[in-house]
Amino acid sequence: MGRPLTIEPTGAPEPGAAREPGAAPEPTTWIDPGLTRVGILGGTFDPIHYGHLAIAEEVAEALSLDRVLFVPAANPPHKLEDDVTPAEVRAEMVELAIADNPKFGLCRIELERPGPSYTADTLDALADEAARQRVARSLYFLLSADAFAGFAGWHDPTRVRARAPLVLVPRPGAPLPSMAWIAARLPPNLESTPEVQFVDTVSLATSSTQIRERAAAGRSIRYLVPPEVEATIREHRLYRSTKPRKDRVK
Repeated sequence: MGRPLTIEPTGAPEPGAAREPGAAPEPTTWIDPGLTRVGILGGTFDPIHYGHLAIAEEVAEALSLDRVLFVPAANPPHKLEDDVTPAEVRAEMVELAIADNPKFGLCRIELERPGPSYTADTLDALADEAARQRVARSLYFLLSADAFAGFAGWHDPTRVRARAPLVLVPRPGAPLPSMAWIAARLPPNLESTPEVQFVDTVSLATSSTQIRERAAAGRSIRYLVPPEVEATIREHRLYRSTKPRKDRVK
């Protein structure tokens, strides 16, 4: 299996390269300048599973995206009190899960940024990067229909909407909604121009919560996660605690 495309910071100079004393460091590069249509799939990914991968694949195909970036949250703002798997282990599972798909990449932008991992800040940083690169890049933020129900309560949803159209996908029990349903759940100042796209993906009845519960009970999670992710869960002895955890969306 090939190595995954990991979007790593590239602001550090090459070994031996000269830099003016006191010069500001080069800005970090999160997205290659050659990519102009990029999907953003953020989440805790605790753990990543086949449902995430299927959604990303179908949206990439439907919208002709150059890349879908998986963005693990380092400090999920809605889970600061919860027992979340360390960010680097979650990122490792994402890398392993996407390794064989050249359309997918891991973006560590929230892992490298201190403080709560707010989507608005991430999209701001990615949009600012495109401006520095002088690239006319379109970002598309992937979001399940059930997660969108709480969108108005996110941190600064106005900034999220200003940076990227929302791409809504169905989840089991949450089919694609109507535009009237969407408008009713947008903040008031966004109701007039809700740029929302729909991709009716295959709806896999899998959730990270269910996988953690099965792992905690010693039940099989085979065919729910990629084999490499299953092996990582065993290696790190993850999800042995049965402590209840919340699974909301940032």
